[in-house]
Amino acid sequence: MTSTISFRFQVFLRSLCLAGLVGTVSLGLAADAPPKVEKALKKAVLITKAPKPIAAGTVLAPGQMAKRIDGHVDALLSQDNIAKSPKCPDSEFCRRVYLDLAGKIPTAQEALGFLEDKNPDKREKLVETILASKDYARHQADLWQSLMVPITTENRRLDPEPLVKWLEKAFGENRPWDQMTREILTATGPQDENGATTYFLANNPLDRLTDSVCKLFLGVQLQCAQCHNHPFNTQWKQADYWHTAAFFIKVKAQPPRNNKDMKTPMVTENNQPPNKKALPESTKKLPPKFPAGDQPTLTAKEPYRPVFAKWITADNNPFFAKAAVNRVWAQMFGRGLVHPVDDIQEGNPASHAELFEDLSSQFKTNHYNLHHLIKSICLSEAYQRTSKPHQGNEKVSAHYLARMPVKVLSPEQLFDSLSELFSAQGAGPDLAKADKKGDKKAEKKPAKIPGRPGSAQRNQFLAFFRGDDGADLTDYQAGIPQVLRLMNSPQLNNPAILRNLDPRATPHANIDTLFLAILGRKPTPEETRKMKDVILQAEKPMEKRQAYADICWVLLNTSEFALNH
Repeated sequence: MTSTISFRFQVFLRSLCLAGLVGTVSLGLAADAPPKVEKALKKAVLITKAPKPIAAGTVLAPGQMAKRIDGHVDALLSQDNIAKSPKCPDSEFCRRVYLDLAGKIPTAQEALGFLEDKNPDKREKLVETILASKDYARHQADLWQSLMVPITTENRRLDPEPLVKWLEKAFGENRPWDQMTREILTATGPQDENGATTYFLANNPLDRLTDSVCKLFLGVQLQCAQCHNHPFNTQWKQADYWHTAAFFIKVKAQPPRNNKDMKTPMVTENNQPPNKKALPESTKKLPPKFPAGDQPTLTAKEPYRPVFAKWITADNNPFFAKAAVNRVWAQMFGRGLVHPVDDIQEGNPASHAELFEDLSSQFKTNHYNLHHLIKSICLSEAYQRTSKPHQGNEKVSAHYLARMPVKVLSPEQLFDSLSELFSAQGAGPDLAKADKKGDKKAEKKPAKIPGRPGSAQRNQFLAFFRGDDGADLTDYQAGIPQVLRLMNSPQLNNPAILRNLDPRATPHANIDTLFLAILGRKPTPEETRKMKDVILQAEKPMEKRQAYADICWVLLNTSEFALNH
């Protein structure tokens, strides 16, 4: 597969794009994505026919909770006379749920197996299968590692892999979120023995740690009150910030240095006074006190973090469950019920306040079970709606959920999906060396799969495609350099994907395989006809191989591949 596009193929590519068969080549935000019109919610929306509150202590199964989600969403749509898009086809749902939960597209075999499954409960079973998979645990670890380890100069020597492994194990066990949070916030010891300590090593000094804890686990942007009272939220004063920070003032995080005596980074909590040089200039010496809460009775000799961790994960904490629910909702829909996701406050109301309360209360009642929360969302009609606009909802705000918002693939999803496509016996997108200089041995020799943090190929790819911190998942952050890299780099001019084709199969069957592998669906009759014509024009085996390679290139550069729809 050459990186230079032949004249014959340029004609072929133009004909496909002009015919609108597989979406336009991604030169910026996909032209076939629905228009996005957003408006900020200035005040809470009163939904007059919302479902009645759930009785205290009532435990709902995911299917029951899914119906309540739809009850709340449909009530607002009906109230504002907005049409709903219909249920998405199986191919759309399969690809969507793989990207959202596993972080990559399904294989051709997985997509075909789901499409041919006649079981009426197959969508629910697919969600359960992915939640029980290693890919789910890895994807969640990916998401949280990027949130917990900011990309800063200070962290350039810090290895995030111990944290990733710790997170993978915790998510793989479906450890309750309150338990995970307590273990993270009280993590102590060497990094190689407790990967959760990486969080403290990555968030020095004290103010950075306080900012991160409040945003990730409380959904509150308390950092705006570090130097003065919060300018937009009268609830938070500067004293609140430093009362909260005081819970972490005894933590000693020793990051990796050029120190032969320190074999591994270490986190401890002791009674030694903090080094004043390590504290921000705005530091105020105040006793530990819970945000918008009471002041606990503490002694100087006891550690403070366990007390804070117990408070933050308590059922009566007004922030914790909502912060988690909002972040999961944003992962699935591209934006939270409260948007931005880490700014939960009265001045920034939820789009569906009663639904937000229902989900948060059930999250507590079900003992902070992430699988239950995610499955409830996936089984809802709101999540299973097609992303295609329907007459009457073409320009409505995404918060209505009249259709599934179109999300841009994250750099992690894009890389891992390409790795899946080009992983013929483990050859990743940057590592497939077969066909280069006639190297037949490379085609047979399994290559190491580039992967988690620490992989040079993956890290370079993520750095090149990474957008702004906290960017809306529905915003296209990449530009011309990223698009040109995908169009011209060896990553998308890789012969490994052609190994999935059967040389004895008909062109029709092989075209089906490529569409299933790349787009998760079978081609339309018109797409099959046009591509079949190109293949049949090729006479020699190498020409046929090039024709299939050209088809791969076209499909990989469509907006349909670059978007989670």
